[in-house]
Amino acid sequence: MFITLEGPEGSGKTSQIPALKAFICERGYDVLVTREPGGTRVGDQIREVLMNLKNVSIVPRTEILLFQAARAQHVEEVIRPALAAGKVVICDRFGDSTLAYQGYGHQTDLEKLRYLVNYATGGLQPDLTLLLDIPVREGLKRKVANASEWNRLDAYAEAFHCRVREGYIKLVQEEPERWKVIDATQPMPQVQAAMQQAVQDRLPVK
Repeated sequence: MFITLEGPEGSGKTSQIPALKAFICERGYDVLVTREPGGTRVGDQIREVLMNLKNVSIVPRTEILLFQAARAQHVEEVIRPALAAGKVVICDRFGDSTLAYQGYGHQTDLEKLRYLVNYATGGLQPDLTLLLDIPVREGLKRKVANASEWNRLDAYAEAFHCRVREGYIKLVQEEPERWKVIDATQPMPQVQAAMQQAVQDRLPVK
């Protein structure tokens, strides 16, 4: 089973992953946790380029292609082998991030982006995507409070982040059977409980 976590900045999805992994492991599954961009040696080097605040000259087209390069390596080197071995894969962001951030955020042609994402993933789609949703200002306030995590994408204008959040909602509306929207403004235990319930509803009993 392939599970992806998505959300606007500051939604707290990364912090929730360890408990979600433990929950799935308790049900007898071998779980691999990974992230994008990154997850491989090559991908981590691309991540450094993409997230570094010094690289403000990166234009959207370059940003898009760098994300897809990291993703292609990630899928072939990490995700597909883990799924083939029968593992549950939890990925912190995947192709939907490209559609939300580079598509809706940068207002790039979505059909071209879908083609690029499909090429980079080899057509791999998540079985379940959890969207941890939070109002933009609240999410960015959380990110500012944790200055060590502030990166080049966080520094985009608030209007950009509003388009990203709206984009996620549109993606959910297009494929409601794949997505589960979770209110990330709740305390962490309630958010985790909702995530676990969504996974339990889809995870085959061993």
